[in-house]
Amino acid sequence: MVSFGLIEEWEPAPGRLVSWHASPESVARAARAPAHPAPPSHQQEAYLRLADRHAEADFRYSGLCVVTAEVPDRLDRAAMTRAITAFLLRHDTFRTWFALESGGTVQRHLVPPEAVEFTPVEHGEADNAEALRQHVQKTTPGPFQWDCFTFGAIEHEASTTVYLAVDHLHTDGVAQYLSCFDLAHLYGREMGWDDIPELPAPASYLDYCTRERKYSAALTPATPAVRKWLELLRGNDGDLPSFPLDLGKQTDGYNRSAHLTVPLFDEDAAQRFEHLCQENGAEFPGGIFAAAALAERELTGSDYYFGMTPISTRTSVAEIASVGWYVTLVPIAFPVSATATLARTLAGAQRAYTNGLRLLTVSHHRILELAPEAGIDLSPDWSTPMISYVDARDFDGNEFFDIARGGIYANRAATEEVLMWINRFPSGTSLSVIFPDTPIAHESVNRYVAKLKSVFLDSIGA
Repeated sequence: MVSFGLIEEWEPAPGRLVSWHASPESVARAARAPAHPAPPSHQQEAYLRLADRHAEADFRYSGLCVVTAEVPDRLDRAAMTRAITAFLLRHDTFRTWFALESGGTVQRHLVPPEAVEFTPVEHGEADNAEALRQHVQKTTPGPFQWDCFTFGAIEHEASTTVYLAVDHLHTDGVAQYLSCFDLAHLYGREMGWDDIPELPAPASYLDYCTRERKYSAALTPATPAVRKWLELLRGNDGDLPSFPLDLGKQTDGYNRSAHLTVPLFDEDAAQRFEHLCQENGAEFPGGIFAAAALAERELTGSDYYFGMTPISTRTSVAEIASVGWYVTLVPIAFPVSATATLARTLAGAQRAYTNGLRLLTVSHHRILELAPEAGIDLSPDWSTPMISYVDARDFDGNEFFDIARGGIYANRAATEEVLMWINRFPSGTSLSVIFPDTPIAHESVNRYVAKLKSVFLDSIGA
């Protein structure tokens, strides 16, 4: 299994620390990089504007994603340096940085390949986990600096902990896996290991952003997909969904993040649940939302479920191999009767999920830009809960997850809503939750998770 949590929960063993950062010369050359016509993606622009509005917060407001793995050997520094360089040149998102222009435009700049130089820095022995966590956070710049990604290795007697820290600007959940996979392959090739195949050529993330914006610019409130989105928002009193229980959020400051991860199924139970779904006209994702709707109904009496799920927008083989922030939220909405059971809810939940996927090409950020024309006005600091589902068994190399003892950690940023990830691995399925760190939210989230888990397990008699 892969560990999930906040970075404070990462417990790397002591060892000799070496980290890779952009050289001063590379940073200077990147700062002179010319403007590039490719716009940021909708997701990137919204993220950067939010980070800018909260730049005065006394903590890192932007997201930092830290991916870790264990290597059963000492690391070859020269080979890793070459692998890191190859990795950064392979994915063009890492050669871009953004500036907020005086007119309000978010302008992309493209760093030339020859300017990219990451070099190792020796830090000596690091004898406690807190010092290592602080090092990663303090030495990885924020999203308005080009080099907002760092790499590192903690050498132990017979193994090495490797990490990659990347600002959320450049990565999503799939990209975090791809980054590990690519680095492992590139390092193996640099070491001359046998049977290391060539990696497939990735798509350009800049090209994706350009296509997304061109498509979005043609959308209007009369576009059928936009009309469907606006219909759902109007049916929810002109607002996005919210978590069904009180979170006790403070309104005069920031609500920092808290985290909870619980096991849902072992693989045998997951297969039984999947079989139940298929017998009743659904797949695993439809089953997740059917269970969420029933849990919400039992907790609040609601007869209508309206939720959101993040979906990867990668649509080609080359994009599947590309690191970037390829994701959007799609709506999942359906009625829940007073006598609903999971079996009777599955088909409707699956239809709602399938209908949501039909809106995949319509960025939810673009919908919110168009919403005021339809009389729907949302705060620029809007937030919404979500439930993500990832079947990691589809990833190449998933059989090594347990061996690598992988981890994915986030910084303790501000969180206004409840974000849930259901991750299915060969050895089991887990539920991870990030939520506001308030006493009421802890109680509410624990109630919700307990109810959701009971719906899942009761459905298969576990």
